[in-house]
Amino acid sequence: MRYAYYPGCSLEATGRAYDESSRAVAARLGLELEELPDWNCCGATTYMSVEETLAASISARNLCLAQRLGRDLVAPCSACFTVLRKTDHYLHDLPQVRSRVSSVLAAADLAYDPGSVRVLHLLEAFLENDVLERLREVPNPLKGLKVAPYYGCQIVRPAVDFDHAEFPTSLDRVVKALGATPVYYPVKTRCCGASQMASNEAAALRMCKNLLLSAQQNGADMLVTVCPLCQINLDAFQGAVNAKYGTRFKLPVLYFTQLMGLALGMPEKELGVGREIVDPRPLLRPYAARAAVAGVH
Repeated sequence: MRYAYYPGCSLEATGRAYDESSRAVAARLGLELEELPDWNCCGATTYMSVEETLAASISARNLCLAQRLGRDLVAPCSACFTVLRKTDHYLHDLPQVRSRVSSVLAAADLAYDPGSVRVLHLLEAFLENDVLERLREVPNPLKGLKVAPYYGCQIVRPAVDFDHAEFPTSLDRVVKALGATPVYYPVKTRCCGASQMASNEAAALRMCKNLLLSAQQNGADMLVTVCPLCQINLDAFQGAVNAKYGTRFKLPVLYFTQLMGLALGMPEKELGVGREIVDPRPLLRPYAARAAVAGVH
């Protein structure tokens, strides 16, 4: 239950609430997250398509640092998780890539043994430590809350071993364990537009609209996600979606760790709840009040 923790760039900026809630919930559940010392950007998914060798080298440097610690590497961001995991696979399976990247690493007196570091998403780390069993006994169950679990397009693709690529259920099971009701909606693994919001806003807004509409039509009170890019797109751009399509979306979008923390009775401030564009606190007020009365903080 001891991991090297890779927060990534987004969790030090727009996704700070994700970082804070991840650390707080992990500590409450007995998982030790040691921040990877001197970590750097993973290179992001877009850089892989621009300059593969440099992108893989940047990512591999983080794997080298985790290798030194001798621990599995945990990433809360789906994009970071995908890039770090893909880099490890590339270095293991593609000799030419391994040779080029090894040369770059050697210039910094670094070396990486492919396969020596297991890369996990934070959700996977929680699942493999029997956290679900403990969550079923949370002091502040979120009964009556209808939650649309949003996986996004990266956490289960192209191939992972902790969930199904097309019909994942891991996040649904977490939501259910917290006492809330996971809402089925058919687009839970569709892309939110991600960084296209900066390069092709019209396409990204359309993707967000389709996701929000599906969740709303299927009765969701809110969405919960596992990725800072997904959270910022679906939360911060609801106003732009409403302006473009004449919709009236006002669906809060939280990180799954924030939802876990609320069910564990942790204070909203400690979890970063309230910094969102669409304020979730009116929806969550009954649960916060119940936690305060019960003194479960």
